[in-house]
Amino acid sequence: MDANKFMARALELARYAAENGDVPVGAVIVRNGEIIAEASNEKEATKVPTCHAEMLVIERAALKLDRWRLIDCDLYVTLEPCIMCAGAVVQSRLRSVTYGAADPKAGAVESLFQVLSDDRLNHRPNVVTGIMAEECSQVLKDFFAERRKGL
Repeated sequence: MDANKFMARALELARYAAENGDVPVGAVIVRNGEIIAEASNEKEATKVPTCHAEMLVIERAALKLDRWRLIDCDLYVTLEPCIMCAGAVVQSRLRSVTYGAADPKAGAVESLFQVLSDDRLNHRPNVVTGIMAEECSQVLKDFFAERRKGL
């Protein structure tokens, strides 16, 4: 299944983020069955609070396609998007969002808020959850367990 292939790449990017001291979240945007943009969290590296994997990958896809409407593109991300990233999904008109692990503390797709299914908004992408959820969750658990050891 392609969803697993794309999520596996996002998971590789999440691990890269962890190796560089950032919360391990990775994301790819796919168009016509091919990855056109990829990113991992860069908040710690850049010291910029908006450098979430989703924000970066959306920007990179828009620049690559030279358009802000990503209506024929699909986002794969290892962690449920936060409210900022869910807003960017709506603004960019992504066709779908597939995420691995739920985020009970900050998730804005299903956990805390339901931004992507809110009828009051002008765009509602298709949402798929739970793809490689255990692997996506484990990389986060390992990262924070390692961080707690250092405190």
